[in-house]
Amino acid sequence: MRYAVVTFGCRVNHADSLAIEEALLARGAEPAGTAQAELVVVNTCSVTAAADQGARQTIRRIARGNPQARIVVTGCFATRAPRELEGLPNVVRVVSNLKKDTLVDDLPAEELTTAERFSDGDGPCGGRGPGLAGRTAFTLRVQTGCEQRCTYCIIPSTRGPGRSRPLDEVAREIHRAVAAGYREIVITGVHLGSYGRDGGAGSLARLVDMLAMWPDDVVFRLGSIEPMDCTAEVIERATSSGRVAPHWHLPLQHGFDDVLRRMARPYTVAQYRQAVEHILALSPGAFIGADVVAGFPGETEAEFQASCAVIERLPLGALHVFPYSDRPGTVASTLPGKVPSALVRERALELRRIGEGKTRSFRAAQVGTQHRALVIDDGTRAVTGNHLTVRLSEPRVRNDWVHVRVEGAEALTGRVLDAGRPQRINVATC
Repeated sequence: MRYAVVTFGCRVNHADSLAIEEALLARGAEPAGTAQAELVVVNTCSVTAAADQGARQTIRRIARGNPQARIVVTGCFATRAPRELEGLPNVVRVVSNLKKDTLVDDLPAEELTTAERFSDGDGPCGGRGPGLAGRTAFTLRVQTGCEQRCTYCIIPSTRGPGRSRPLDEVAREIHRAVAAGYREIVITGVHLGSYGRDGGAGSLARLVDMLAMWPDDVVFRLGSIEPMDCTAEVIERATSSGRVAPHWHLPLQHGFDDVLRRMARPYTVAQYRQAVEHILALSPGAFIGADVVAGFPGETEAEFQASCAVIERLPLGALHVFPYSDRPGTVASTLPGKVPSALVRERALELRRIGEGKTRSFRAAQVGTQHRALVIDDGTRAVTGNHLTVRLSEPRVRNDWVHVRVEGAEALTGRVLDAGRPQRINVATC
């Protein structure tokens, strides 16, 4: 059987899709494009109305281009509005997030041939090492679910309560990925900062401690961590070792405290700034990205301008901008003072302009710095620990480590430095 997996949304969804692909490969299925696949799994997001629309359009496009394809839809949109998806062309099953982990195991027998149902994939990752679905990094979900209940967010109702994987289980998954040849592992969760709070799994600080002391030559990237969870202890443990990449994603959402309160975000702008400054004090050159929402209900022009001023002053490397859209069932959808859609788009454009300036400034500051980087794609590019993708001065072997000096702020290039021998590089930038 030929399969394809189409993924929308965050790193958690990408981790889930990777697990689905591994399960299919272990049963003898073969990857293909959506136009050739007999089975297409669409892993949806529902964080915005645009995400829903993108999923619907993609499903219809797949059905038009491949009328024989059997489409299985899962993810947050499938959990929130299964009836809406069941009526789309070629959709044979809609699987909620709660059943996503066993999606392949639960496929009816007729969906797989006998050989595929009883095949055992070779190797620790279902028969594939680095390169599974074109990836060099392995994305490992250690937690799912969220109980934060931000007023604009539908995810707690589509992902359920927080559930963490025990530390020993996480360690086994890391060993498995390392044995398969992966040298970069992304640690992710729906509410990663709440890791262990559901009992028995440890804590985020203990998880980071385990990563920081990992014996193999592998680098870990931490997924999005909420500002209130990015404690001094977590920051200090993460920056104490070259095992955890100096790459942070701290969702800000807004730069004005009154709006943060209306969003039910349990921190202040001052607390956010303190976390950012602590990271950079211990890890100069670290990349810090942020999410921001444009046009939240009741957002005045003064509040928006105040938020922009705060963001301008923060030493961030990038902004991910979300134009606000109502999510049925959320508190925010019932709030008064809706910002006109044209003004929401205008404010989102202004925030993106600020974000582009942040990215340019971060890149310019990195020119002349040296980093250990992982070779990706066809061997002509590499990714540094602090989230720079550089074009190499000479091609290297994919999935190998190289040491590079960053040159050129606009078109980032990396001059390879003595790639054959390890060099002593500051752990803050490796």
